[in-house]
Order: sequence, then C-alpha cells, then structure tokens
Amino acid sequence: MPTEDELNELQMPHSVMAEQSVLGSMLIDERCVPAVMERLRQDDFYMRQNREIFQAVFSLFSQSKTIDPVTVLNQMKLDGVYHETASVPYVRQLMEVTLTAANVEAYVEIVAEKALLRRVGDAAGELMELVRTEGGTGAQVLEAAEQRIYAIRQGRASQGMSPISVVMNDVWRTLKERQEQGGEFPGISTGLVDLDRRISGLNNSDLIIVAGRPGMGKSSLAMNIGVEAAKHSGRSVAVFSLEMSRAQLGMRLVSTECLMDNKKLLTGRIVGEEEWGRVALAVANLSQAKMYLDDNAALSVADINAKCRRIDNLGLVIVDYLQLMTSAGGPAKNSESRQQVVSDISRALKLMAKQLDVPVICASQLSRANESRAASQRRPMLSDLRESGAIEQDADIVMFIHRESYYEEDTDNPNLAECIVAKNRHGETGTVQLLWRPEFTCFSSFDYQHDDEDL
Repeated sequence: MPTEDELNELQMPHSVMAEQSVLGSMLIDERCVPAVMERLRQDDFYMRQNREIFQAVFSLFSQSKTIDPVTVLNQMKLDGVYHETASVPYVRQLMEVTLTAANVEAYVEIVAEKALLRRVGDAAGELMELVRTEGGTGAQVLEAAEQRIYAIRQGRASQGMSPISVVMNDVWRTLKERQEQGGEFPGISTGLVDLDRRISGLNNSDLIIVAGRPGMGKSSLAMNIGVEAAKHSGRSVAVFSLEMSRAQLGMRLVSTECLMDNKKLLTGRIVGEEEWGRVALAVANLSQAKMYLDDNAALSVADINAKCRRIDNLGLVIVDYLQLMTSAGGPAKNSESRQQVVSDISRALKLMAKQLDVPVICASQLSRANESRAASQRRPMLSDLRESGAIEQDADIVMFIHRESYYEEDTDNPNLAECIVAKNRHGETGTVQLLWRPEFTCFSSFDYQHDDEDL
C-alpha cells in the first residue's frame, strides 16, 4: 500500500494556501476582484470547493453586484453548491487564513503558475496516450502536440466551454473598443475603400477566399492587401507562396510600390537617376514593412500554423494558393479523392484562423465551368470553386476576381475589374469595381460613388 506521502506526490501541482488566499482577498476587499478576474478562471483552482466559490464571485462580478461573504454564500445557494454544514465555516476560514488583501497579485501568480503546470501535464499525458496507442500518424500527433501547447500559451483550453456571461463580457468590451476607435469598419483595412465597406475590413478568425482563373489577378490582390496591412496596421503579415519564389514576389512588390512597369525590373532596363531613385525608395519602404515571406512549395496547414505562432504581433496570414497545399499527413493516399483532400485543407485553414485569431486570406483556383458559359454569364459563382467541397462552407468571405478583358480584348474599359463578394458572413454580398493596372500588378479603388443604401 502506498504511504500518504507517496499519494500526495501523485497529485498534480497546486497550492491550497495560495488558492485560499486569493478567495479570502476578494471576500475581504472586493476591490481586488477585477485584478483576479483578469488573470484567473474557474478551472485554475485545483480544489472543487474553491472552484465553486470562485464561480459564485464571478457571477456576482458579472452582474455588478456587491461581493462579500453574505452575497457569495447566497449565490452559492442559487448555483446549487451550498452545503449547510460546510460552506459557512469554510468561507470564514478563507477570511481567517488571509493575512492581507494587499498581496493578492502574488497569490494570483502562484495559482496561475500551478494551473499552467497542470495543463502542461494534462497535455503531456494525452500526447503520451496518442503515442502509446498509435492514435495517428507521426505528423498528426505532432500537429496535435503543437495545437495543445499553443492553446496553453494562449491561456485557453482546447475544447474548453465558456459560460455565456464570459462571452457577453467579451462582446461588451469589443463594442466599447469599436466605439472608441470610431472607424467605419472593425477589421484591418484592405487599402480598397469600396471593398472595406462591403466586407467590414479583414476581421480576426475569418477565412477569406480570393478566387479566380489563372492570370486573373488573385495573387496580386492578396499581396496588395498584405502590403497595405504590413505598412499601416501596426501588425505583422505572414505570406506563404507555394507558386512564386521570394525573388519573384519581391520584384512584384517593388513594381507595385514604385509604380514602375514590372518588365523593366525583370529585364533590368532601369534608366536614369529618377527611376533608380524610385526603385531605391520602394525597396527602402518595403524593407520597413512588417512582412515575412515563405516560398516553400510543400507546406501543409500544420506547417503554416507552427511558423505563424513564432511571429510576434501577427495580424494577417496570406496563403497562395489552396490547391497547391499538401495535407498534414503528406501526399494523399490513393483512396482519397483530391476533393476530399482540398476540403480537409479548407477546414484546417478555418481552424487555424480561429486558433491564431487573425484573418487568413487564401487564394483559390476556379474550375473552367464559367468559361463554357455564354459571354454574359461568365461571372464566377460559388459552384465554380475548383474542387470546392467544403471551401464555400468553411469560408467567412468568398471573393471572385473577374475581368471582362481577360476574355474579350475589345472592351470599353480593359482595366475594369470586378471583385464579386459571393459570400459574406458580416453583411451583404455584391460587386465592387476596382481598377486593374497590369503593368504594376496591382489593383486600386475607383472613386467612391455608392450611397450607403447601396451597401
């Protein structure tokens, strides 16, 4: 039979005294409560009775009610966790063991540290079980490990549930922040005012699909947005190009930045001090942008996810493009259809956007279906997404790039491009007109001519 000391050693890390001191501090002086609520949550407490009391305090705090021993005990009755013989003596004990509420931050730090150790231990145990039972391929287990550790770093449990009161607190805080910002839209700007108004900017956790036929300009639009965000949002932008090399991307970016014909840069036909000055200024400006480029052609979502977690102050992820990606387990098995693989990748991208809490822009190919339709019906539709599967289901926003000049040389405005917002979880769908400048591989806005009613 194991001794009492041996049984204690098997317990997960915790500090009874620190937990009691945190709760006692809040009961003695309710001015401590906001600081505690900012750092701790219910499952940070190891002992069940401490979790119950903390939840009672949290409920009162959420309702802006007075917090003292009497109100906490009454809330415990409402929560169904009040015990006639034990609750009152234990609450009294909490107040007696707490010497002073002035040290509450030190007590909170101890409780948070022990909770972190327990979460790491739980994750290690789950991963060990996956390894022992071979519950997945090596790549899948590695991805699971990264997801669990990342969730711990972010201070939230994977698969955790939140009370509606917590969600409402977050919603209220978000609404107040947006009011203080006073902007027309909450998300990161695309640099295209008409498009921003249509989709409310680029919002955290959104998966935004930019689709088009080859050569239509989907990569250019994604990169235009990325540079705008890197230069003006104050956040970092990660670009993963599975099609073009970093050198090719760099040339395009310089061309767009200094408005110089891309062919001049490719052939080195830059003449005169004025042109060299524009190029030098563009290179200097882009060098200051908070942008990271990766041109690995064999990336999976797990690879992208892991790299993005190492970027400080990440604000936007761009992937070009979806159909070139590999699944987390490597090349598709013979039994898997390409449509299923693409659907799995699409779902993984959406989950990544939620985990990283940043917008993810992913370029996607269109099938040839629209090209077989009559000229008046060539504008792409959701059903034209190549190997669509779950793409349109997973995406929060789907945008198509369409240029009539792509199909017909003799058009009234060869530089007119349409950004067709075919799906928009934040508002209405519709078409935004853009100006396509092929020599600079960039898009720009037409003068804003819409009334608010048009949106």
